[in-house]
Amino acid sequence: MSEELLSFEPATGESLWRGPVSRVDDEVEIARRAWPAWAAQAVTFRAEALRRFADRVKAEAETLADLIARETGKPLWEARTEVESVANKVDISVKAYAERTPNRRIEGAMGLRNAVRHKPHGALAVLGPYNFPAHLPNGHITPALLAGNSVLFKPSEKTPATGAKLVELFHSAGVPNEVLRLVIGGPATGRELASHEGIDGLLFTGSARTGLALSRQFASTPGKMLALEMGGNNPIVVWDTADLRAAAILVVQSAFLSAGQRCTNARRLIIKDALADGLLEEVKSLANRLIVDHPHADPAPYMGPVIDNEAADGLTESFLVLMSSGGQVIRHMTRPQAGRPFLTPGIIDVTAMAERPDIELFGPLLQVIRVESFEAAIAEANNTAFGLSAALIGGTPQLYDQFWANARAGVINWNRPTNGASSAAPFGGIGLSGNHRPSAFYAADYCAYPVASSESDALRASIGVGLRDTQDGKPPLIRKGFL
Repeated sequence: MSEELLSFEPATGESLWRGPVSRVDDEVEIARRAWPAWAAQAVTFRAEALRRFADRVKAEAETLADLIARETGKPLWEARTEVESVANKVDISVKAYAERTPNRRIEGAMGLRNAVRHKPHGALAVLGPYNFPAHLPNGHITPALLAGNSVLFKPSEKTPATGAKLVELFHSAGVPNEVLRLVIGGPATGRELASHEGIDGLLFTGSARTGLALSRQFASTPGKMLALEMGGNNPIVVWDTADLRAAAILVVQSAFLSAGQRCTNARRLIIKDALADGLLEEVKSLANRLIVDHPHADPAPYMGPVIDNEAADGLTESFLVLMSSGGQVIRHMTRPQAGRPFLTPGIIDVTAMAERPDIELFGPLLQVIRVESFEAAIAEANNTAFGLSAALIGGTPQLYDQFWANARAGVINWNRPTNGASSAAPFGGIGLSGNHRPSAFYAADYCAYPVASSESDALRASIGVGLRDTQDGKPPLIRKGFL
């Protein structure tokens, strides 16, 4: 009997899905054979297939949202917003492809043309995360297919059911089965796919640790595309503002949306010391009101569980380590339901800690750092090897200009949460957050490569210097078309 992968609902522990582990060699061979015919189709043909996919997503929106909610534990209302993003991605990708990878011709002298066109890489692997198991991998899959690549999609081993449903919707819309392949398996399957000589590139969303391993692996294969979208230790800075209530709402949204399982969630609240007590009282009061419950609960929860008990155990341990290392507890992180990975928001002041860990604590855990000056706030915001998202709450336009100019991040917001990013803009980070391959609107850049051409309808050639005289002493005859 072939090995199987199982998926469980975090909120209940019940079995949700099971499927056989894929044979990577077979899947790569199928995708490689299929991509030339797909690439030969007109881009309008591929775009229409993807628009039909968007229609299929809309037609099955509630079914897909329910599946995402059950498999990730996120509230149903949030799963519905993810499904909406999946459907909207197609039109955004078509527009991005036209703007970022257009065909261009520049007329030259004597009928010479200089042309720039783009080609697909070939067979691209996509490794998807569990926190947005449909939207984030689709952010790679749709632009890759549009550009003419075939795709081997391996969903997270924690959310394979959503990945399988996503691929089913693509196939039902007319994307050939051979062009988009579902690869099911755990970490070993992912490593086998990433290292397979038959892929022409890898598009990855996940942890910095895995991304660093991939970067080292691909260093010896510069001919293969590698796009890394990793996490962040993101700062939210609160400065001079009289509206502490609104500031607290933005802090809570930044830190605890999606149970803290977004790569753009705020991990560190950096605050002017004079504002700290008043703001933290508001933040704690609001955090106390957040409903933590299963995805379909009534009233609707703000947070569901984290992905599994292993993640919950790790976050609880991290909170205890911070507390034992000098952190002052503002709000305890608790496990309200024994045996299940529900966590209440944890808030801890780490200002007095001599060394603060520069890691991504992927869950509802917010660290507070008090500072005296705005320059110290910027320095603390940049006190990380990551560089994904940052936000300033309050302050003046001049302070925001200073913050924007000096904060090292790929997403910088003002009076908005750290997790507010438009799909119509590039999305990516620097440092341990990415490798300068931003996704979203700029995904077209890494799904096709530019080809420059110099072209002429007529054959013309000449060499006007550097030739010996002919034997009769006369200079060589130089005419259009031949010497």
